Amino acid sequence: MIWSKKAKKEGNNEDNSVIRDEARIEELLTRGVENIYPSKDFLKKKLLNGERVTLYLGIDPTGSTLHLGHTIPLKKLKEFQDLGHGVILLIGDFTGMIGDPTDKSATRKKLTHAEVLTNAKLYKKQASTFLNFSGSNPAELKYNSEWLGKLNFGDVLELSSLVTVDQMLKRDMFENRMKEGKPIYIHEFMYPLMQGFDSVAMNVDGEIGGNDQTFNMLMGRDLLKTLKNKEKFVVTCKLLTDSSGKKMGKTDGNAVSANQTAPDMFGKVMSWSDSLIPLGFELCTFVSTEEIKKIKAGLDAGENPRDAKVRLAKEIVSVYHGSLAAERAVADFESTFAKGGIPEDAPVSSVKGSAKLSELLLENNLVKSKTDFKRLVDEGAISEIGQEPITSYDEIVIKSSVWRIGKKRFLKVEVSK
Repeated sequence: MIWSKKAKKEGNNEDNSVIRDEARIEELLTRGVENIYPSKDFLKKKLLNGERVTLYLGIDPTGSTLHLGHTIPLKKLKEFQDLGHGVILLIGDFTGMIGDPTDKSATRKKLTHAEVLTNAKLYKKQASTFLNFSGSNPAELKYNSEWLGKLNFGDVLELSSLVTVDQMLKRDMFENRMKEGKPIYIHEFMYPLMQGFDSVAMNVDGEIGGNDQTFNMLMGRDLLKTLKNKEKFVVTCKLLTDSSGKKMGKTDGNAVSANQTAPDMFGKVMSWSDSLIPLGFELCTFVSTEEIKKIKAGLDAGENPRDAKVRLAKEIVSVYHGSLAAERAVADFESTFAKGGIPEDAPVSSVKGSAKLSELLLENNLVKSKTDFKRLVDEGAISEIGQEPITSYDEIVIKSSVWRIGKKRFLKVEVSK
């Protein structure tokens, strides 16, 4: 077998460089945290005793960018690193080919290894917003194909013998699929086992992830206990859910992506439900817990939620783009939506003579396709500033003008003879 039945001897895990500040540890274990296994007291005792722990966050590269849902546990991982603990960002380049069935009502589309690696290209850079991959306590970057790709069929069978079918069928999404008569494939059963084996292969002390990953993370806890007699802790983070209770992510199209521009990110947060404001501050910003309590108290007392949401959007944008970009995003938003103005950074097209509007919008990525353009025309969503919405798919621009596309997109056209 490629794993050892005994845990490696790590020597004395007490490290004088680890910070034992009780207030910071309490914040670490409470803010944005849903559950801790086996218990909060178990982990708190370790941290207060000065034991240096190593934990990881695993991300499957099923999309080309990280989003706010990923960065919530990344932010928590940063807090562990700032206290001197060892942290690992694990890219699921093997598991990503299979696809996590968590919360899925149908089987995921399988990806090739090349597609998965292409998706992961920006992950380290984007994660660097939170994690430090250099210095005296650098975060590690690992890929789980390193060990999962080496398992032979005998290894897989032995791992499978540690889990029952009944355990798997207790998962909500499998139960729902069975009730709806939808298929469940064997490889989907294997996914939690593969993710769980990551903990065994890296011999970690703990794992962190979203609350929706509890089953998978506890699978790793069980395997580590069985195969190496090691007690792994699991920290599950609260999920950023929208007003309908759905997880905000790329699948539902309401995610804030790490690669969005400052104005787009700001506008997306401003479109959130007011009910998300306190949770957004807690999970996505570095605003102090005491300050968040004051903001929530103000909202409960009837203060205008728009002001709090502007503050939230500004704080989130500043994390990814810096304070200057955040200030500008606020100004652009206020100018565009509060005063009916045009953002300074709106794209500009220089035209000689005349041009078809649809082609100009396509060139500037303001519409996805001609079909998208036609849909927007039908919805009355495209107009020259100060004019009625256009009704023709063949609109020709013959003079310098400014065009509004939907609520948030603008194009300045400069026509020369």
